[in-house]
Amino acid sequence: MAQFVDWDLAAATAGALSKSGPRVSYAEATEVVGELRRLTDEAAGHVADYTGLRAQVDHPPVRVVDRRDWAATNIAGLREVITPLVSRLSGDKPPGVLTEAVGSRLTGVQAGTVLAYLSGRVLGQYEVFSADPGQLLLVAPNIVEVERKLGADPRDFRLWVCLHEVTHRTQFTAVPWMRAYFLGEVQAFVDASQGTEHLVERLRRGVSTLSDAVKDPDSRTSVLDIVQTPAQRAVLDRLTALMTLLEGHAEFVMDGVGPQVIPSVERIRAGFDRRRAAGNPLEKAIRRLLGVDVKMRQYAEGRKFVHGVVEQVGMAGFNKIFGSPLTLPRLDELGDPAAWVARVHGPTGATPTAG
Repeated sequence: MAQFVDWDLAAATAGALSKSGPRVSYAEATEVVGELRRLTDEAAGHVADYTGLRAQVDHPPVRVVDRRDWAATNIAGLREVITPLVSRLSGDKPPGVLTEAVGSRLTGVQAGTVLAYLSGRVLGQYEVFSADPGQLLLVAPNIVEVERKLGADPRDFRLWVCLHEVTHRTQFTAVPWMRAYFLGEVQAFVDASQGTEHLVERLRRGVSTLSDAVKDPDSRTSVLDIVQTPAQRAVLDRLTALMTLLEGHAEFVMDGVGPQVIPSVERIRAGFDRRRAAGNPLEKAIRRLLGVDVKMRQYAEGRKFVHGVVEQVGMAGFNKIFGSPLTLPRLDELGDPAAWVARVHGPTGATPTAG
C-alpha cells in the first residue's frame, strides 16, 4: 500500500520538538486538569441552555492533554483519514523505492515539525478524524501559559476557553450528520485531484511549505498552491463556508454566555484579541501559510453572520441551519444573512422570533 507519510517518524519528530510548556508543580498540574474537567461540564450546561442544542449521540469525556499528546492524537487522526484515501486513489499500488525510502520519511519529519509548532499554540480542539463522533481535547500547558501572559483570572479564562470548545463538540454531537459531511468533503477534495501522483506530490509540497515556513519567515509560498483544479476550489468553498459557520457560532455563543457567568470576560476578550492580532514576523508568516489568518477572519465574519441571522429569526430559527447539508450557508451568504434567511425560511422568515 502506498505510504504518503511515515507516520511513526512524524510522531517521533513532533514529540522530540514539542516544548514542555510553562513551569508548574505536580499539585498545580493536578488542579488545572481537575478544574478543566469540571468547567467543561459547567460549560456544557451553559451552551445547551443558550443554544437549545443538545447532544443526540454519546461522546467520550474531555481529554486534558499536554503538547506531545495533542500532536500524537492529531497524527493518529490524520493517519486514519489520509492513508485510506491515498490507498484507494492509488489502487493499493506499492510505492517506488525512492518514494518509500525517502519521500514518506521526509514528509514524516516535515509533518512532525508542523504539528510540534501547532502544539504550542492550540488551546483546545474537537478532533473528529480518529473516532466517531469525535473527541474534545484541552491543551493544559497552553491554557496556563496564555492565562498567565494575559494576567487573566484562571477560573474565568478556563471557563471562557471551555465555552468555545464545548460549542464545537455540541455542533458535532447535536448534529449527528456533521462529522460524516465534513469527512465526505475532505474525501471530495482528494477525489477532485487530477491524478494520484499529482495529488501526492502536491500534498507533499504543501507539507514541505509549512515546514519551511517554521524555519524561513521570509517564504512567500502558500499552502493554497496545492489547490489547482476548479473542482477542488469548489469543495474548498464549501469547506470554508462550513468552518466559518462553526467558528463564528462558537464565538457568538461564548460572547453570549460569557457576560452571564464570567465576571472578567470583557478584559479577557480584549486581551485575547490583542494576542491574536500580535505576533513576531515568524509567527505572522506561519499564520499566513497555515491559514490561521483566514481562520481569524472566519471568527469575525462567522460571528457577524450568526448575529445577523439570530437577530432576524431568533435562536430557534438559526438552528434550522443544522437541519441538513442543504441548509448550511453558502459562501456568498456569509456576508448576507438575509439571503440565507430568505432561502431557508422563505420571504416571511425575516420577522424576529423568540429563540
